[in-house]
Amino acid sequence: QDLSRTPLNDADEWALTLVTYVGCGISSIFLGLALLIYLSTDKVREDYPSKILVNLCFALLMLNLAFLVNSWLAMFQNPGLCIAAAVTLHYFLLSAFTWMCLEAINMYFALVKVFKVYVPYYMLKFSIAGIPALIVIVVLSINRDFYGTDYALRRSADIGYFILVFLINIGMFVTVLCQIRVMKTNNPRVKKDRNQEFLLDLKRVISLTFLLGLTWGFAFFAWGPLKTAFMYVFAICNSLQGFFIFVFYCLMKDNVRTQCQIHFCCGKFQLGNSRKAPVVSFCSEAVLLSLT
Repeated sequence: QDLSRTPLNDADEWALTLVTYVGCGISSIFLGLALLIYLSTDKVREDYPSKILVNLCFALLMLNLAFLVNSWLAMFQNPGLCIAAAVTLHYFLLSAFTWMCLEAINMYFALVKVFKVYVPYYMLKFSIAGIPALIVIVVLSINRDFYGTDYALRRSADIGYFILVFLINIGMFVTVLCQIRVMKTNNPRVKKDRNQEFLLDLKRVISLTFLLGLTWGFAFFAWGPLKTAFMYVFAICNSLQGFFIFVFYCLMKDNVRTQCQIHFCCGKFQLGNSRKAPVVSFCSEAVLLSLT
């Protein structure tokens, strides 16, 4: 999103639109694959982080699909259809921000508060995903035309909500990384060489950056002479967010990859059902394991 609202030249506008559409299409495919893997395999969605991830993937998938069909629906020039498309896009945008925020808060509880006790209906109590629906309902109740040509109120709500989520996630991101460093210092495991340790830390930072949606912060730097460059970085990183989530939390996650080999592979690539994934619980060690 261009917060400065200053125009780009036609070539950059076309290129950014193309990058965004291609990126959203790629992300939609891989988000669908991630949902298929997590929803069809009980052992990879037993823990709370995985359940939150499923909701985030669904919100991002619906957001991408709503964006991809938005231009096509606009061709019908039906006011009711346009409003419905705008409401859907707005809701899933806010919903995606919300689940990113919940990912950060859940990591904070697991790593910093070391929240190990059983809480009945944890996901129901923890989830605040009803907030996006409340915002959309409030906007519609004031004036449904805000989803038409006059979108100032909706844009202000989006930016304000995004800034709040972004600040929370930045704080949680720094706190989680500091806590991981403390845990590694207090509980040294097998010694790794510096290059291996650096790559592992880099993987954690990049995976958390995409999971928590910190790449959306590039919008704050899209000003002045660097505006165009940051708009490209913003479009590439955020349109491909779903793809990177699939890479880090499916392809590069040991227990998910193991279950995929058991249930989705055949021949020499298939593993026997006796090969079990690591037991994951709601504790600091489990969260640290999921980030390695």
